Parts: sequence; C-alpha cells; structure tokens
Amino acid sequence: MFDPTVFDNLKVAMENAVYDLDNLDSRIEITQRIDRLEMSVMSREFGVQFRLKGHSGVTAEIRLKADLSNLAAEILEIEDQIPGCSLLLRFNKEIHEIETQCSRIEDILSEIWKPDLRPVQTLSQIYGEKTSTYHNRIELRFSRQINEEQMEDIPELLEHILLTLMELNKV
Repeated sequence: MFDPTVFDNLKVAMENAVYDLDNLDSRIEITQRIDRLEMSVMSREFGVQFRLKGHSGVTAEIRLKADLSNLAAEILEIEDQIPGCSLLLRFNKEIHEIETQCSRIEDILSEIWKPDLRPVQTLSQIYGEKTSTYHNRIELRFSRQINEEQMEDIPELLEHILLTLMELNKV
C-alpha cells in the first residue's frame, strides 16, 4: 500500500485549494502546472501558476519542493529530522519605470508579507529589442520548511497571494 509523503499531502491540499479558486469560485485562471520528479537528484517539485480572472498583467506561482534528504528522512523515519517541503512564491509582472515600480512593489510585498520575508526582484529584458519594458520576477522564499501542520494555513496563504495580485495589478 502506498503511504503518501508530506510532499504528496501538501501538493494535493494546495492543488485542490487553487483549483477551487479557479473552478468553483471563478476568482483566478490557472495558466500553468508543473508536477516533476527529478530522477537524477531524487527530488519532487510541484508548481501552479495563475492570475486573477480578467487581469492578465500579473501572474502568481506557488512552488513546493522536497529534496532527497527530506524524502529520505520521512521514508526511512530518521530520528531528529522533521520531513517537510520548501515553499517559494513567485510573481511575474512587466514594468517600465524600474526605480519607481520596483520600490512600490517592495513596499506592497513588505506590507502584505511582513518585513521579515524580503522580496527578491529580478529584472530581465530581451537583448536587441527596442523597448523600455522589463520583466520583473518577484520571489518570496520562506526561510523554514513547511509540513502537514501548516495545511490549515493554505486558505490564508492563498488570500495573501490574491491580495498581492490585486495590489501588483495597480502598480
């Protein structure tokens, strides 16, 4: 009999909650989904990307990842190790005014996600294109791992993501 891992349980809970926002509540549109088993390093990764319904300017992405040490700690029941997953939130937005918009984005994310979760903004532009538009990839990396004890926090996490999407669409 298959015994699901912490990763599997979190993935299913997160996936169900996000798909409910799409299918039942019609608040978001899912734009991409990733479910990956990386055999070379024995890691698992799940990602789902979405945007607010009717707002194509900003996307949010949730990524869960469990590496070999996390999976081994759980499967082998290694003492003194608590299995879990890393969580990454990513927002994507096109910007034109780097200093003004990046500063505003940092303020918004610091207000919504608390100052201890510092956003990392990475700007890119296609070489050779004559445009003043930059792609801004904004990441929030949680410093600690999550496990099944945080499952009841998923609805609140998603509400914070939706609030972030609403605010980033205004920038």
